[in-house]
Amino acid sequence: MTIDKIVIVTRQTRLESLIERYATKGQAKFHLERQGADFGAYEGEHATYQAAVGQVHQACRALLGRVHVIDRGYLPTYLFTPQDLVVAVGPDGLVVNAAKYLTHQPIVGVNPDPRWIDGILLPFTPVSAQDALRRAIAGQARIRPVTMAEAALADGQKLLAFNDLFIGPKTHTSARYTITHAQVSEAQASSGVIVSTGAGSTGWMASVLAMAAGMAPLLGLAPQPAPDRRLAWEAETLRFAVREPFPSRATRTTLVCGEIQAGETLRLESQMAEDGVIFSDGLQGDYLPFNAGAVVSIGVSSRKAHLVA
Repeated sequence: MTIDKIVIVTRQTRLESLIERYATKGQAKFHLERQGADFGAYEGEHATYQAAVGQVHQACRALLGRVHVIDRGYLPTYLFTPQDLVVAVGPDGLVVNAAKYLTHQPIVGVNPDPRWIDGILLPFTPVSAQDALRRAIAGQARIRPVTMAEAALADGQKLLAFNDLFIGPKTHTSARYTITHAQVSEAQASSGVIVSTGAGSTGWMASVLAMAAGMAPLLGLAPQPAPDRRLAWEAETLRFAVREPFPSRATRTTLVCGEIQAGETLRLESQMAEDGVIFSDGLQGDYLPFNAGAVVSIGVSSRKAHLVA
């Protein structure tokens, strides 16, 4: 495809967030230092990030004239075109945020500070990004497709997830719902349901498996190491797990985990009077309501993220 514009996606640094909260840099410094925090660390982090963004911007301008820089807060309303090349200047969550608003546009993930950021989704530095950008513009980049999950409500609302979907209560209360998978249904009460992609299989889902393995002694079993059950990012498979299922006269705990293959769905019908939500990738502020009567079908999305490798 022909690239006619590069879109650099950035995010606020912690320093910028503090200045937004306290109105001035001086006030932010006063409040942090009064609590014994090292304000210099925030300034250093900000300077490093801004330098990385500047370096990437310069490289983009040298390769292509049209370059837009947007904060991640504008992702829901920004009009991407099919000819855009997207550059996410870390951390990893920024790639996740951007991917859900794209169709086939390639994403170049840049790690602004490898000393502190793991960068699993950020294979390039501000220096090495220039070569990746050149290859992407020339159509010679290796693209790694990443499977995403999709939650579709019966009323037509949809939500994508790069890593995980959570279906459950907004607060620390019990979720009530009917769950259906592979023609098996049961009423449940739990603290919610997690659905993970291959990319998310090393995150939240891995912690669920670690908890399950660590509880073996309570079942009279020998302690078990946490299993490595990661999925390939390209796998057309999702995994789900019910958190803390509670058995009672009205609820069951037999359908608590499983896999959703392409073409299959996990179906949940809410029985929560209020505070039921569906959110993705840890962004609790961006959610779909999931209250009594709402029905959601979860499956492998036809849309994928396309990461430049």
